[in-house]
Amino acid sequence: MTQQAQIIQGSIVAIVTPMFEDGSVDWKGLEKLVEWHIAQGTNSIVAVGTTGEASTLSMAEHTQVIKEIIRVANKRIPVIAGTGANSTREAIELTKEAKELGADAALLVTPYYNKPTQEGLYQHYKAIAEAVDLPQILYNVPGRTGVDMLNETIIRLADIPQIVGIKDATGDVPRGKELIDGLQGKNMTVYSGDDATAYQLICLGAHGNISVTANIIPQQMSQICAAALAGHAEQAEALNNQVANLHNILFCESNPIPVKWALHEMGLIGNGIRLPLTPLAEQYRTPLREALNVSGVIK
Repeated sequence: MTQQAQIIQGSIVAIVTPMFEDGSVDWKGLEKLVEWHIAQGTNSIVAVGTTGEASTLSMAEHTQVIKEIIRVANKRIPVIAGTGANSTREAIELTKEAKELGADAALLVTPYYNKPTQEGLYQHYKAIAEAVDLPQILYNVPGRTGVDMLNETIIRLADIPQIVGIKDATGDVPRGKELIDGLQGKNMTVYSGDDATAYQLICLGAHGNISVTANIIPQQMSQICAAALAGHAEQAEALNNQVANLHNILFCESNPIPVKWALHEMGLIGNGIRLPLTPLAEQYRTPLREALNVSGVIK
């Protein structure tokens, strides 16, 4: 296993991109968030993933957000750059930029909307791995992209040296267990991408959780992951049960609408979000506020 893959484990926050009301990026707010995560025990940061509104940032902003997070983190914790695209050429370009900026790894979502075949997925990731000498983590989230990368395709990709991980956001624990078993002896680490079931997958052999909930409760998520990684399944479950409602309600509308509203409610970021995403609907605000209160982050 590569050195980079070894050090990326535990609670990995898919960090939001703070914005002002006019939708411009709040660079000072981003710096403050990164410092807060490091102080709270977050183990690694994903820059400009889905939660970071990658799909509505310009190419220049995309690069600048990655650069700023790497600058602030200053090698204290690893930074994984979101560089996926539904164009293989664009994904290669973004991944090259992430390497030049000093990212520890890249996270590459399956090409969305154009719905490639399993062979197309294999060739897409193979092309990126051969073009850029940077550890790469695949990202399968069929509920969001409209394409599902099958376990056999992932296992096949594990033979490519630069491909060191997979974020499994299916939420299907038995399927995740099959994947972990199928990767035995190969140079690929599994990460959960589903907060509600992450501790279960870690207890089965995954190395961490690429998390939305960690934006709100970084310390608790780090503790859950640490307990699961240590094999303390009952402790991990008990800790997770305390915040289970938060996992669910943070997806009452499309991510990152609820999590950005929650962070604004906590006083950590402004209320900016970019169209076509809109601020959290009124009917969800009281339930989310109550979940934040139960979790102890607001009073």
